Amino acid sequence: MTEQTERAFQKQPTVFLNDKFRTQGIGKKPKNKDRYWKNVGLGFKTPREAIEGNYIDKKCPFTGNVSIR
Repeated sequence: MTEQTERAFQKQPTVFLNDKFRTQGIGKKPKNKDRYWKNVGLGFKTPREAIEGNYIDKKCPFTGNVSIR
């Protein structure tokens, strides 16, 4: 995927960034926990870039809120 060049803070709407573990410093969370992805089914495999990547795309069927049906 291409890198984003916008200067605005991009975030996924389904990921809550301010949990109590971060704000209070109680513990460390795994890095890959802050990424929303889904298995769309119908024989399509979710790409590794969608699972481990750091791009934000609202119209991607794997990381966004779009249906391929």
